[in-house]
Amino acid sequence: MASLSLILIFILIIFSVSPPQTSLADDSSVMAKLASSLSPLPSDWKGTEYCTWTGIKCDATNLVISIDLSSSSISGSLPPDLNRLSQLQTLFFQKNRLSGPIPSLANLTSLREIHLDDNDFSSFPPDFFSGLCGLHIMGISNNMNLAPWSIPADLAHCGNLATFTASNASIIGLLPDIFSSFPSLQNLHLSYNNITGPLPPTFAGSYIVYLWLNNQIKGLSGNIDVLSSMTQLSQIWLQANQFTGPLPDLVNCTDIFDLQLRDNQLTGVIPKSVMNLPKLVNISLQNNKIQGPMPVFGSKVKVELGQTNSFCKDTPGPCDDQVTALLSVAGAIEYPMQLAQSWQGNDACSNWLSVNCDTEGHVTIVNFGKDRFSGTISPAFANLTFLRSLILNDNNLTGSIPMSLTTLPHLQILDVSNNNLSGPLPVFHSSVQVNSKGNAFLGMKINPDGTVSTSWNESAGIIAALVIAVVLFVAVVLYISYRSYVKKRKQEKFFGHFDPEKGRKMAKNVNNEGPNELQRGQSSRDHIEEVFSIETLRQVTNDFSNKNELGKGGFGIVYKGELQDGTKIAVKRMESSMMSSKGMNEFHAEIGVLKKVRHRHLVALLGYCMNGNERLLVFEYMPQGNLAQRLFDCRQHGYSPLTWKQRISIALDVARGVEYLHSLAQQSFIHRDLKPANILLGDDLRAKVADFGLVKNAHDGNYSMDTRLAGTFGYLAPEYANTGRVSTKIDVYAFGVILMEIITGRKSLDEKMPNEQANLVSWFRRILINKEEIRKVIDESLDINCQGSYESICKVAELSGYCTAREPLQRPDMGHIVNVLSPFVDLWKPCEEKEEDEKEGVDSIDLDMSLSQIVQKWKASEGTSSDMFSIDDSRSQSKDWR
Repeated sequence: MASLSLILIFILIIFSVSPPQTSLADDSSVMAKLASSLSPLPSDWKGTEYCTWTGIKCDATNLVISIDLSSSSISGSLPPDLNRLSQLQTLFFQKNRLSGPIPSLANLTSLREIHLDDNDFSSFPPDFFSGLCGLHIMGISNNMNLAPWSIPADLAHCGNLATFTASNASIIGLLPDIFSSFPSLQNLHLSYNNITGPLPPTFAGSYIVYLWLNNQIKGLSGNIDVLSSMTQLSQIWLQANQFTGPLPDLVNCTDIFDLQLRDNQLTGVIPKSVMNLPKLVNISLQNNKIQGPMPVFGSKVKVELGQTNSFCKDTPGPCDDQVTALLSVAGAIEYPMQLAQSWQGNDACSNWLSVNCDTEGHVTIVNFGKDRFSGTISPAFANLTFLRSLILNDNNLTGSIPMSLTTLPHLQILDVSNNNLSGPLPVFHSSVQVNSKGNAFLGMKINPDGTVSTSWNESAGIIAALVIAVVLFVAVVLYISYRSYVKKRKQEKFFGHFDPEKGRKMAKNVNNEGPNELQRGQSSRDHIEEVFSIETLRQVTNDFSNKNELGKGGFGIVYKGELQDGTKIAVKRMESSMMSSKGMNEFHAEIGVLKKVRHRHLVALLGYCMNGNERLLVFEYMPQGNLAQRLFDCRQHGYSPLTWKQRISIALDVARGVEYLHSLAQQSFIHRDLKPANILLGDDLRAKVADFGLVKNAHDGNYSMDTRLAGTFGYLAPEYANTGRVSTKIDVYAFGVILMEIITGRKSLDEKMPNEQANLVSWFRRILINKEEIRKVIDESLDINCQGSYESICKVAELSGYCTAREPLQRPDMGHIVNVLSPFVDLWKPCEEKEEDEKEGVDSIDLDMSLSQIVQKWKASEGTSSDMFSIDDSRSQSKDWR
């Protein structure tokens, strides 16, 4: 018996120290394929002892950990199953003549360095970075024959990335806003590609030291303000792009030694902080339109200014007083290029655009009327002491009218009409003609929390109204409190009192015998959110297995799970890189909102978990994916294309869910990130709105101001993107974009399309001018010959135009949208069925009617008041959608 025990122990020892034969077989097979696909091979690449080959390193179990064939003059291609080398840590193939597609290296968790620079590869796989959690260095520069590719969002999972070099590598599209995911990233080299759009906001606070984004084919655009928050920067190469606006204040970027900004469209005055950078040795600013005094740099700094900038003088020194005042004025409106091209020299009266002077050289008129400027009104206008007329009408100016303008002794005309000004209207002399109409919030003040309210007035009528309002408010609060108390007592009577500690115990009981809240059925989940234990969530998701992964987003990864009672759930797990104040705010915001709202078209929160650094949310499971997958990638996900009936039903579901958020819940909310990826579908293809991390309280009757944009490019309303103004109408705008996507099957932003078609909203609104053009842009997978389909598509297309109107007040409310869409869903019939009895009244519509006639019919049947959503039919037929 003892001998048998010894034999068993010996066998166990052998198996414990021997590697799995399948892994060795995999490595042997892959290395054989690699050897057969390359030439000329090193002389010792023969036989099966690959661990002895030149450039190959293996671990103690003969698994390959490193391949180094750099600068070996080899050609050929790499085998597609290179990612079967499960223990691979470093890969060096740079400076060769390799061609063919780059194989995916997904899920090689040990891989730390990849060097593929200076080859002739033909394509880059979209899942290349998936699962490369240990990646530290990635190099793919100088692969000029690569097919165009975009930096995938999966790169965000490479949290240890320190160097990413991909210059001259055929990259297109926007830079993904994922750079808060890389606490170690120091080298970002992406020069000589075709990257477009703005610098991503997550550059702010990053640890990038060497930033190379120069010489993009079409050019990056927007301002470069984010540089001021990149305090680790040493080298900045942004030359040969399309950047606009002024140079930022770099007072906190004290390590910069090389600043290349030439060949852009930069304007404005050079800040003193740029001239005083302590380590600066090289700066290029030529071929811009920079203004103000000639800059003065240290004697050891190599400076290139060129001849195209608009400095007031050719030598250092201050500008003329009137020039200085006008440059301050231009700064408040973001130094527009049209002024920088005209405002040259040191004499404001030498044919400067929008500036008139008297015979003595005093500026008397500044006329910015209808110039579409954004920004604020500068107090520096008060330094133009001879100013008689200040014309600022029909722009997009925000903020208040400076009180200093009342000190202008010669002012006769002030026209600020049709802007977005707020705050008090200063009291001017009776001789000054003031035109301030068309400023809805003028006479109001912006509160510290960003809301807008009417300013205080000493009149007795206003005070009386305020007293009445306060009394009514107190009465409403007392009534709501009473109702909440009664409701709570009823819930406690039915469910029992719920506290976090008890919730934790119930969650732990999922693994034990005996019933608990999760095992009693769905009814309890409709009312009470569980506090799950991390052990429970690990168990039901198979320890967060990749096989259970449903999707990835900016928050983290969503996993599928199944509770003991058979209920399927979706577990949203925050990544460690999101454990910032912003990420935590989104986590608590989503819990806070979903505890307050319950609707059949909003994804339900079943519970959450907070355990150490773990933050997880548990939702009901939506088995049919999201609308983005169904619209844009249905074939890849194995789905059949959505029919028009299904699409319009989904749109109505979303509209009902958002209507509830806006006006039917106990509090009013703004979603702020409405898009197809956040619209989830059930087995019956009924839709529910998800992802409430960016939801914001809506202030009744007012808008609020955001200091930091949130949401997704392509769905941001103009007033939000330009000024930060937030109201429920920004969700309406995003919904209008979704309607356009539903009709066309196209994404809101598509860099693969020609420039004039890349932005779906602007392109589709031009199509709407001619109804017959709509037929040409409808998604090819839709059967427009189905009875009534084309006519209803045209009506929905028209509705999308109203939803995406530039001015918020011209957009309908979500309640009105629901009423417009409802008849289309109720009356749709399959092509093979014949309508026998057409309903009368609101349940039937004539598809030959215009959208406004449909709404009028609905109003007549429902007794809707005249101030409800209305559309002038004559305008709807001739409106210039541009």
